[in-house]
Amino acid sequence: MDKVIVTDPPRANGDEVTELAKFGVATVHEALGRTGLLGPDLRPIQDGARIGGTAVTALCWPGDNLMIHAAVEQCRPGDILVVTTTSPSRDGLFGELFATGLQHRGVRGLVINTGVRDVADLRTMDFPVWSAAVSAQGTVKATAGAVNVPVVIGGQTIRPGDAILADDDGAMVVPRASVAEGIRAAKAREDKEEATRQAFRQGELGLDRYGLRDKLTELGVRYVTAEEYDKLERE
Repeated sequence: MDKVIVTDPPRANGDEVTELAKFGVATVHEALGRTGLLGPDLRPIQDGARIGGTAVTALCWPGDNLMIHAAVEQCRPGDILVVTTTSPSRDGLFGELFATGLQHRGVRGLVINTGVRDVADLRTMDFPVWSAAVSAQGTVKATAGAVNVPVVIGGQTIRPGDAILADDDGAMVVPRASVAEGIRAAKAREDKEEATRQAFRQGELGLDRYGLRDKLTELGVRYVTAEEYDKLERE
């Protein structure tokens, strides 16, 4: 692992990232072919937060938050700090003091696939966090890692400057070069969903709107009365 701190990575357009985040993780994830989701382990410590920002990445050793301190210096307004470790860890690498410094720098939130602590304070501060664990276990500051290098969370590669979206449904990455396409695709999907919503309000069934009756037949599903079913059970 290179022990580097990259100081000037290109970032996605901040206004476009903010616009993309408005669609929500589920819509953008579907619109982009169900790609980019950072796995099922990352959960929000709060309810109702929806953020989008550009990634500043920190690669740490387990139980060691030295490189988070280094990453704070590289953060700009509109960023989201993304933290992972070189091997699995659930220690509380991040807490209220880090959040205080990041809020001062205009950082919109944290995505971390280890643990966090001081969660009551983080909620009171309105600093959004998505983490893999909550743990009071403290850490050391002793081992070099890297800042603003590509990292992997949930099987997805996150490069510094990529768009990070996060809400109650989870967190995802959109490559920097795909943000504009993501906006177009998400808008198209949102329009399609609104048309479906109106159809459901008027009584149309998903079986008919999505053409699923033929699929049921293809899979061998058949309709029977309760009497017929009881007879089948007795046979």
